[in-house]
Amino acid sequence: MRAISQYIAIFVITLTLSGCFFQNSDDQRWELAPQGTTSFALSRDARFALFFVKNDSIPEKNESQVKSGLHFWDLVENKELTFFGDQDQDKSTVSYIRISDNSRFAITATQTNFAIWDLGMGISEGLWSISDGIIRDVAIASNGQQVLLGLSNGKAIYINLATGRRLEFLAHREKVNSVALSANGKFALSGGNDYFAYLWDTETGQILRTFEHEKRVSRTALQRDGKYAFTADGGNEGFIWDLKTGEKITELSTLARQQVYSTARFSDDGQLLVTGSPSGTVNVWNTTSGKKLEQWRSEPLKDARPPTAVVYDVAIDKQQRVVSATSAGITQAWLIE
Repeated sequence: MRAISQYIAIFVITLTLSGCFFQNSDDQRWELAPQGTTSFALSRDARFALFFVKNDSIPEKNESQVKSGLHFWDLVENKELTFFGDQDQDKSTVSYIRISDNSRFAITATQTNFAIWDLGMGISEGLWSISDGIIRDVAIASNGQQVLLGLSNGKAIYINLATGRRLEFLAHREKVNSVALSANGKFALSGGNDYFAYLWDTETGQILRTFEHEKRVSRTALQRDGKYAFTADGGNEGFIWDLKTGEKITELSTLARQQVYSTARFSDDGQLLVTGSPSGTVNVWNTTSGKKLEQWRSEPLKDARPPTAVVYDVAIDKQQRVVSATSAGITQAWLIE
């Protein structure tokens, strides 16, 4: 009886603590792909969603499954706007998706090629192949013509698709894991396995700021007005930097032994940073103090083992809600208290 009482006490304490750390009641939910997604992106204002479904089964035999390919949704109207289908003729899995800051264009990428999509017109702008490395991350400017690729060979490649100009940034000595590009395409932020993140000029390739970490840099993000940058490594260090001075503003305050960030986005005014993790957590941080303000747990994929969902993207909508998009094929909106 004593042992049973102890187990009950531990269970109650666990539930209580979970309630203290996580707010799991979302304000709205869109279950867009019941079988899950391999990549998922939101527009800056969280109105639009673009995701890729890899479905190897026969659709007629399972009506609940979404067709394999790229789907573009209007979350406000709650309807699909465009079904783009597969990215290439080989039906390759799309691993990375980014929507431009103005919500007009998107870049999608497999390990070996990338495509540009005009979301307003609902058409493809072209497909390009990469032969000298595996694509590990992508970014796109608002005009849909300037793109940035992070590759496994240590290169960060900036390409102007309109002019054909290609700039190889070679400062990294190992794999480039994460890239970010300013809305006007003039500035790039890249982070790699060499423990460094660099802010650099896409016109000259000149390094403007250097951010050193103690471990491999796994995530980067730029605030849309060019005020701040976020860099995080594979351990538990995440920093917010002042781009004008190059000085560190703060370090994210977390009790987790290993806090890994799968995505990050600043609010438009730069006062908040929203992050997602591979374990399904969504956090809101104060960019000045580094204090965690909110934390939620994403809904996992049904029947998944373990029951988790990778957070692929986060954004803040016009109602000032945090919106998350995950590998479970679910988008959730959370109220900031």
